[in-house]
Amino acid sequence: MSIQQTLTTSFRQQILQAEQNIATDTLKLALYTGLATLGPNTTVYDTSYEVVGTGYTAGGNILTGVTISTSANGIVYVDFANSVWNPAAFTCRGALIYNFSKGNKSVAVLDFGSDKTCQTSFTVQMPENTSTSALLRFN
Repeated sequence: MSIQQTLTTSFRQQILQAEQNIATDTLKLALYTGLATLGPNTTVYDTSYEVVGTGYTAGGNILTGVTISTSANGIVYVDFANSVWNPAAFTCRGALIYNFSKGNKSVAVLDFGSDKTCQTSFTVQMPENTSTSALLRFN
């Protein structure tokens, strides 16, 4: 099994076909164990190997604070508020951002690089809101 950080191929196509609108749709962040297989070919949210533990509900958290920006050199990028589970006691390896409003279609896969274990709370800290750091970037 493996988790590969990427924008999913289906999302890239759907965004160009106006099937997803990340400015107005409800996006969610689901957490997964290291047994999950997530990557560019992931098309929808799936419960296989999703985290189970204290404070975590299947489907994950709604992403808030969605901000779409454009840099001076034409890169469009998206920022989200951090996602917090508190209380929390579980182990996860990665995450899937998916569009709850559009039949759970995938957006992006996050790889945490190693298993992350928590006993009190868990935060997915989003990177800086810049054209070189944001999770979702189009150039």
